Amino acid sequence: MGRITASRTSLAPDARFNSLLVSKFINCLMYDGKKNRATRVFYDAMDIIGDKMKDIDPGEVFQRAIDNVRPEVEVRSKRVGGAAYQVPMQVNKNRQQSLAIRWVLAAVREKKGRATHEKLAEEIMSAFKREGAAVTKRDNVHRMADANKAFAHFAW
Repeated sequence: MGRITASRTSLAPDARFNSLLVSKFINCLMYDGKKNRATRVFYDAMDIIGDKMKDIDPGEVFQRAIDNVRPEVEVRSKRVGGAAYQVPMQVNKNRQQSLAIRWVLAAVREKKGRATHEKLAEEIMSAFKREGAAVTKRDNVHRMADANKAFAHFAW
């Protein structure tokens, strides 16, 4: 995976949905500086979602899908007295968004054999319905945090 820079400071909302989240997502989707291609892939996926889910705006579907993937807590390694503990910690808003975007894109890139915009549309729709690989990843992170609740007192 390429380096993801802090583009938040100079981020402009996208043309179609006027959303900063969409712009950020397109930037993370982009490979080799090919922003036109990334934008086309994203909007093609939104068109597919628009066709399949006629009653809801695709922008709303995307927003809710990302919200469904956002993790509330995660485990962080903390060394205490020579032992490393997995300590559950709250995730701040920016990191929640970054992780959600990263997990959706990872799930899309793992699938093989179809056009990226089709895989992206499918993953966004399944995340919207609270299923799919990205939501599974989030549930696993939450489960890990739950299993390590005993070490929560190390979070300072």
